[in-house]
Amino acid sequence: MTTLWDTTGSAVVKELAAQRRTGGAVLSGVALTLVVVADESRVTEAEDAATTAAEQHPCRILVVVRRQIDAPVPRLDAEVSIGGRLGPGEAVVMRMYGRLALHAESVVLPLLAADAPVVTWWHCNAPTRLTTDALAVIADRRITDSVTAEDQLRALRTRAEDYAPGDTDLAWTRTTPWRATLTSAVDSVSGRRGDAVRVLGGRVEGDPGAATAQLLAGWLQSRSGAPIDVVQASRHPGPSGVDSVVLQLDQDEEVRVHADRRGGAVISQPFRPDATVALPDRPLGDLLGEELRRLDPDEPYAEALEATTGVSGLVGRASVRAHVWVDPAEHGGSGGVAEEVPADGTGDGGAGGVGAGSPHGAAPTVPADSEGADEVAEHGEHDTPDPTAPEVVR
Repeated sequence: MTTLWDTTGSAVVKELAAQRRTGGAVLSGVALTLVVVADESRVTEAEDAATTAAEQHPCRILVVVRRQIDAPVPRLDAEVSIGGRLGPGEAVVMRMYGRLALHAESVVLPLLAADAPVVTWWHCNAPTRLTTDALAVIADRRITDSVTAEDQLRALRTRAEDYAPGDTDLAWTRTTPWRATLTSAVDSVSGRRGDAVRVLGGRVEGDPGAATAQLLAGWLQSRSGAPIDVVQASRHPGPSGVDSVVLQLDQDEEVRVHADRRGGAVISQPFRPDATVALPDRPLGDLLGEELRRLDPDEPYAEALEATTGVSGLVGRASVRAHVWVDPAEHGGSGGVAEEVPADGTGDGGAGGVGAGSPHGAAPTVPADSEGADEVAEHGEHDTPDPTAPEVVR
């Protein structure tokens, strides 16, 4: 691994090529480029997950860590490795400061693997509108995680309103073992009868505020056309937010799947003894690896999201995203003229403050002396403070 301090995007590209020549071609080809956007507090967890996923899918890992966006001078620090701690392939961890952090694509674009799909994963609060983030627009697949949000139900609605085919959510990925188990249980009843089974209703017992529980109920509702409620469980649910699922079938029968808290679940169904199946809480790396198996639109997720949020027409939306430029330094992030605000970023950051509605949050303010510093990624030249510069950002 090579660490480059206060470097440039072109220097990172050269170092990656140099390591490839020195160490030999570790990978003659990669399946995709995985772009990981993470907060500093979560970067270690994100790196571990990306490493696990890279062992399943050969890929180039590009980790973007936005640090100190309000730094007066743009700066890029990078770790470049091939076959190192981030898996068997190529990996670059980039920590960006100042205005450069708001234009991470200027460094990421030259590092994308040629002729390979791009997947972007936010292990942080994702932008409200993915079209305002170039790292989302360049991606063939976009992975968010509503579970990391403070209000998971609001996060689900945000993802529904902004949805485009190719989007997915790790909260949805966490439902996979439950969906497989429930499908198997209903198929077992159908096999015993020798006829199709109709689901007339049911409930998901768990945490009503958990995105995974809501998406599981939405999937059941979209598949069966019957109402499925999410109710509070009698005991604290596991990490997924789901404790049990009860389905009311035709012919006055009922199927129940109940987590046993030992990495399994108990299936109760008519005329059969209770059966125990594996239902583990999977680590983050396995969840990410599952999502990298497919790059086509996930229509069952879109249908579940529709049923959960009530936002219709998701499957029929256009799959191509067009980038919408939003300058966080301008009022409301709308690209218009900003109101005068203190250059030191002491504004309240509220609805009328700098960056309100910005894809990167309401704060911090971009200093005036970093204006026009996007070229740092290419040329490595830093802006010098201008003593005559005005004390406002427009």
